[in-house]
Amino acid sequence: MDSDFSRDFLKGYQYIAGVDEVGRGPLAGPVVTAAVILDPENPIEGLADSKKLSEKRREMLTEEIKAKAIAWAIGRSEVEEIDQINILQATMEAMQRAVQILTIKPDFVLIDGNRKPLLPYPMEAVIKGDERVAEISAASILAKTTRDKEMIALDKQFPGYGFASHKGYPTKQHIQALQVLGITEMHRRSFAPVRRLLG
Repeated sequence: MDSDFSRDFLKGYQYIAGVDEVGRGPLAGPVVTAAVILDPENPIEGLADSKKLSEKRREMLTEEIKAKAIAWAIGRSEVEEIDQINILQATMEAMQRAVQILTIKPDFVLIDGNRKPLLPYPMEAVIKGDERVAEISAASILAKTTRDKEMIALDKQFPGYGFASHKGYPTKQHIQALQVLGITEMHRRSFAPVRRLLG
């Protein structure tokens, strides 16, 4: 991938995990994270920020990442936890979970963004990491395809909200549906638009 990210400081580390999250902004559903250790001997072409790829391309890359990566894992925090401890803390917890269940323990962890979860490994937070670091990009793709599938399934469970199209984000359609249909168990009560409706 096109990158201004220098990997010099990673020399000597064998297993480098990339970590990213999807779902911090939505009003509904979990926050989902992924951790991926790529295989340098088995490169994957076309890794990029998941938001910049078509759905079809993301699906194809998801299968390739799962087949070629040395290890990958999905972490998550559910709605109740997000409401209890706040979205930032819930995201950090979900990142910890993804890394902790990797079948190969990483020597170094690269986290997308500017904050690091508590982990017993050397770490670096990388701003726009999903555009600059292949491991983080792979994690962003896995997290997004996992969460999108779940939101499409929720659309069948809770028809009328439009979860399949907006994936829980606060679109005009979603806000209108909330006003007409009310709040589901999958909505984050601590988020302002939902909290306002609860009065």
